[in-house]
Amino acid sequence: MNGQELTSLENELGYQFKDIGLLREALQHSSYVNEQQDLPLQDNERLEFLGDAVLDLVITHILMTHFPETREGDLSRMRAAIVNESQLAEVAQRLNLGQHLLLGRGEALSHGEKKSSILADALEAVIASVYLDGGLQNAFDVIERQFAQVISQVGEGPGEEDFKSPLQELVQVRFKTIPDYEVVAESGPDHDKTFEVRLSIGSFVTTHGTGKSKKAAEQAAARVALQKLNQEVE
Repeated sequence: MNGQELTSLENELGYQFKDIGLLREALQHSSYVNEQQDLPLQDNERLEFLGDAVLDLVITHILMTHFPETREGDLSRMRAAIVNESQLAEVAQRLNLGQHLLLGRGEALSHGEKKSSILADALEAVIASVYLDGGLQNAFDVIERQFAQVISQVGEGPGEEDFKSPLQELVQVRFKTIPDYEVVAESGPDHDKTFEVRLSIGSFVTTHGTGKSKKAAEQAAARVALQKLNQEVE
């Protein structure tokens, strides 16, 4: 992958790299690097680790600035509604990040470029690459621009009850994994769409939910999954 091939991604990010190698590293999944043992390549996992911290810091700063009267507990819930695998994967999809990922043969055959976990991790790695290349202000600008829509949605009000956060906590403890959300159907005109989401918890639980937004459909699927899991322990 050469620098010219990444120009479109730079344009989507709104940031031009001084060291394009950092962006390239952010797109190198471990499955790809493991197959290139003759080359001195680094996968994106360390960058992902750094990007997670940068994203948390910047989103926290933005929320505190935008919502100066909001209490700490509510800010935490708002941040959790923004910084999670599902939302990160959506941002990555808007950036067309999947088409730039370097994956191993197995991941490529299983369409790893569409997997929420891989997309979310890659986005965090890309954020870290911007931070290392251009400093905190440039990373801040990229995050603020790419997450503006979801920040606005979170700030519209208290919203519906959150089922996704308690479900994720329960699933991590019980199954040592996290729920996977996938949009499986869309219907209706653009101004009035209905989304159907399938929620999978490994091979243990599968539920479906519908809503007028992807977020609402995910919450509906999470509510059903929570009910199922709680019934199992009663």
